[in-house]
Amino acid sequence: MRMEGRGALVTGGSRGLGAALGRVLAREGARVVLVARGQEELSKVVHEIRAEGGEAHGFVADVGVKEDTHRIAGAAAALVGPIDLLVHNASTLGPTPLRLLLDTECEDLARVLDVNLTGPFRLTRAIAGGMVLRGRGLVLQITSDASVSAYPTWGAYGVSKAALDHLGRVWAAELEGTGVSVLTVDPGEMDTAMHAAAIPDADRTALADPAAVARRIGDLVRSSEEVPSGTRIDVMSWAPPLALAGGEKVRS
Repeated sequence: MRMEGRGALVTGGSRGLGAALGRVLAREGARVVLVARGQEELSKVVHEIRAEGGEAHGFVADVGVKEDTHRIAGAAAALVGPIDLLVHNASTLGPTPLRLLLDTECEDLARVLDVNLTGPFRLTRAIAGGMVLRGRGLVLQITSDASVSAYPTWGAYGVSKAALDHLGRVWAAELEGTGVSVLTVDPGEMDTAMHAAAIPDADRTALADPAAVARRIGDLVRSSEEVPSGTRIDVMSWAPPLALAGGEKVRS
């Protein structure tokens, strides 16, 4: 997928991976809309992207709130036109320090599911129909290894991401043949505020830079037509295809 002139919507875009991915996509020529709850951080990222010559817009909303879904979709279309790339990056851990499921309040689990699972479902539902009509589009879901490994105290987050993984597979099966692809991306452990909140005593030097992860996701977007829809990808170990002179594709 070439991103030049295409509309891209990234949730959780005010910091960490979302902000870094907004920068990468804008450098590729995408017309980027970043969604987040915090106006100040969001405005700073938008300003930085514009200062580099990219097109970026910020929209303050909460993906976990049902009433915000159509506000996000409508604002994004009004700002940059049809959305060809939708990135579900916004996530919440729930209350920190993280706690055992036996100590997790029902309301806290519900909030995690609203942001990490139901929100992406609603927003995909609001935007993917237009993608189908145009015969093109890519939905990227950001997941975690907590979706496949059971870590004590990570229950609410892990359950939400496991369900998100399967949601992507179902979307892919139902959208087969429409020109719309759905990929689920595990970025690995990154040096972000979320990771610091979850594991405050972690060695930050051992964690990936979100900017490096964003660049790799940018490679994936460019090569997405060669990746089967519904695939779950560990993006830092994924190898993008290389084009040979004769047009044949190989993997590095």
